[in-house]
Amino acid sequence: MNLTEKAAYLKGLKDGLNLNTETAEGKLIAALIDLVNEMAESITDVEDMGYAITEELDAIEDELDAIEDVLDEDFEDDYDEDDADDSDEDYEFDDEVIYEVKCPTCGEVINLDEEMLEAGGIECPNCGEELEFDASETEEDE
Repeated sequence: MNLTEKAAYLKGLKDGLNLNTETAEGKLIAALIDLVNEMAESITDVEDMGYAITEELDAIEDELDAIEDVLDEDFEDDYDEDDADDSDEDYEFDDEVIYEVKCPTCGEVINLDEEMLEAGGIECPNCGEELEFDASETEEDE
């Protein structure tokens, strides 16, 4: 028995008992049964909507899989293995070196690039301490 059938059963019990809906108890029981009936209908509607959405999502997933298969086939057809060795030439790689410096005052880790290092110093963004750098040491290490 689903929720709407159970709610209908309760309503049938109420009608079969010939409850006096003029008394406080009768009014309460009638209102509760009406509430249960409305809740059962709402829950059934939400469940139906959930099933419909699931079916739509499954259909969309199937369509996306089909599109992905077509794209994969096109990519494999367009891919030339002779071009595979030259693929790095098509891209510019950023060879920028980043240095990490720990502020001796507050312990904040600060990332510096070559330009900031060559400036000779910066102010710690956390505590304001002036930090000085000697770029000649990094050139010797390289």
